[in-house]
Amino acid sequence: MSHGYSPGWRKLTIVILRPLLFGLLKRDWRGRGNVPGKGGVIIAANHISESDPLALAHFVYESGRYPVYLAKSTLFDVRFIRAVLRGTGQIPVYRDRADAAQALEAAEKALVDGECLMFYPEGSCTRDPELWPMTGQTGVARMALKTGAKVVPVASWGAHELMPYKKGVEQKGLAGSLKKGFHPLPRKTMQVIAGPPVDLAGYAGLPLSRETLRSATDDIMTAIADLLGELRGEDPPAERYDHHRVLEERRAAAALKAAVPEPAPPSGPEAGPGPESGSAAERKAADS
Repeated sequence: MSHGYSPGWRKLTIVILRPLLFGLLKRDWRGRGNVPGKGGVIIAANHISESDPLALAHFVYESGRYPVYLAKSTLFDVRFIRAVLRGTGQIPVYRDRADAAQALEAAEKALVDGECLMFYPEGSCTRDPELWPMTGQTGVARMALKTGAKVVPVASWGAHELMPYKKGVEQKGLAGSLKKGFHPLPRKTMQVIAGPPVDLAGYAGLPLSRETLRSATDDIMTAIADLLGELRGEDPPAERYDHHRVLEERRAAAALKAAVPEPAPPSGPEAGPGPESGSAAERKAADS
């Protein structure tokens, strides 16, 4: 079974979104030549805003490819959105369900059919206070090593000024300094840069063990972080923010706090007079 889509739906999205994005956003694009013109390819990008998928899709389309995303399955529950997503060949991702593997199977078929798949290896918008890429999940590495598809690292910057991630504004640092909401004016510049494919040749033929996938994922995330550093004119942090580890530490701290009983109030002579006894003493002194 091949990856299906409607050429009419794809053309419609291009006719509507392309001029809209040209009018809404300014562009600073680099490295479009690193996006292969044909064949199955994985675009692995950082994620800083709920608005960066459109900016990234615009970049990829102008590089000669039509972007195919793995979208949350809940989006397919809305009738019109479902029609657009299915018509353009987007792939539903099921979470916490037995058929979650269907998304990976569909993605593999899409790569075999020569599609350009868009992945956010972090799995969600970054929670790093300074908006650097977090540690990545291993799905991209697994897909690349299993199919042999190239992984093109891409970094984007600017979408956080257009629409900050709603959970990011609860943080400190740069993320916490951003103003909530949608800010189209003045026009924001979307900086996007694509690097050469990540060299994963050293993992060819190795079993897809946790260690192999983790190492390959780290290589991919390092390439993305280095590209983002080039856009920002800064060096990326030596250690990436690990959101899962932070959540585990918070849960452990909360569990420890809940397990420790509150100290009992002191009792006996050393406790000193309470409010009532103090008042009685004061009355006795006043009567004497």
